[in-house]
Amino acid sequence: MNKNSAARKLAAISIAAILFAVLAFLPLPDSVRRAGDALLDPKGQRAIAVLAGALVIWVLEALPFHITGLLAMVMLALVGAGDFATIVKSGFGDDVVLFFIGVLALAAAIVRSGLGKRVSLLVLSITGNSTHRIIFGFLAAGAFLSMWVTAIASSAIIMPLALAILNEEGAKPGESRFGRALMLAVAWGALIGAVGTPAGSGSNPLVVKFMGSLAHVDISFVRWMTIGLPIVALLLPSAWGVLILFSPPEMTHLQKSHDDIKREFSSQSRMSRDEKATLIVFAITVLIWLASPLIQSLWHIKIPISMGAVAAVVLLFVPGMTSFKWKDLQKEIDWAGIILIAAGISLGMTLYQTGAAAWLSAVLLGGIGSLPLFIRLVLIVLAVLAVKIAFSSNTLTGTIIVPLVLALGPRLGTGATGLALAAGFTANLAIILVTTSPVNIIPYTTGYFSIKDMAIAGLILTPLAALIIALVFSILGPAIGIL
Repeated sequence: MNKNSAARKLAAISIAAILFAVLAFLPLPDSVRRAGDALLDPKGQRAIAVLAGALVIWVLEALPFHITGLLAMVMLALVGAGDFATIVKSGFGDDVVLFFIGVLALAAAIVRSGLGKRVSLLVLSITGNSTHRIIFGFLAAGAFLSMWVTAIASSAIIMPLALAILNEEGAKPGESRFGRALMLAVAWGALIGAVGTPAGSGSNPLVVKFMGSLAHVDISFVRWMTIGLPIVALLLPSAWGVLILFSPPEMTHLQKSHDDIKREFSSQSRMSRDEKATLIVFAITVLIWLASPLIQSLWHIKIPISMGAVAAVVLLFVPGMTSFKWKDLQKEIDWAGIILIAAGISLGMTLYQTGAAAWLSAVLLGGIGSLPLFIRLVLIVLAVLAVKIAFSSNTLTGTIIVPLVLALGPRLGTGATGLALAAGFTANLAIILVTTSPVNIIPYTTGYFSIKDMAIAGLILTPLAALIIALVFSILGPAIGIL
């Protein structure tokens, strides 16, 4: 590290420390501490201060990403926002940690077996060798998958396929604009597709539940898709346009011609044992994810998404199944990314438990009831996207935002039910900050885009997403009786 780089990073840490101190110890009048029914107590205030300091360090990249997460956990305990052991357990004790180990091991198996290259050739045989079309193809493929197997699983499946293409083209992480756009497409495609169906993410079923129990509005699978699919259809080309403008590929086409790709696809050798075994394990894993409601109803046991991922790891190492050795696959697992997501969950849970999240949501969502419905929809979407920065979990966002919007119904004016549902849809779109969703961590670990890259592109897409969601809800909301 040169002296200028060290000085810049120390300056960034100093800025974060000053911001933390100001926000943590600034006296706040009761009129500021109380936002509607939400009250910001000193613990919540200090938790927000820790979040603000961590955001500065993350965006300015003054420390390794996961180290900043660990620092935030320590700071939360030091300022009294929570007990350190409890903070650690809320993140590292979450089953999503095992989920990540499982899906990253499965992703490594897909690449090492050669299956990733085979599937990437299939995608390329459809899209051709145009880098622009390939980026859109991966956006659409990720969106389609996430509608049925959740955004996290989609990102885990699509990432190694994109990585195989970039490796073959010799695209260097941190330098290739094509690599940056393609890996952002992996994240965004999965996040956008999660809006399409109730099965798209962990927060969607919660939204359906809250709409039924709190607003007494039944949101069926088809009713959700009536609004979700048009949003996905409009967001995909918008995201593609942003990626092309923000990170125009340095190459217009791959080195291979379209005919070469088709010829290579048709002339591939027969699948190896490792490829077949990996494909079988992948299919079983997806089947577990898809069939978990049926399994739960038959066996009366909960089948979390992490269980399928753990089963995948076990199956990969059943004697005679593959030739893989754990020491080979573990080299491909980004352990820093796992530390990061666990630390992010701890931060999000502490913000929730201290009441800081509820206060922040009330501040952002209150006082808009007199505005026209379309403007209220736009503001709700923008507010949720802003609140998303505070959370590492779509489920947490949905848990907090939807009941809060419904509770603020009279203050939000007519159409509060539709506004709450719009907020629930938006909870999936963690498009600004890498840490706001595990979906982003998976492609981020490849090194092709930075925190700053995603933040800039996400801030460009955010107003477009707000307008699209508001437009679709304004047109179709009255038709299905939610506005």
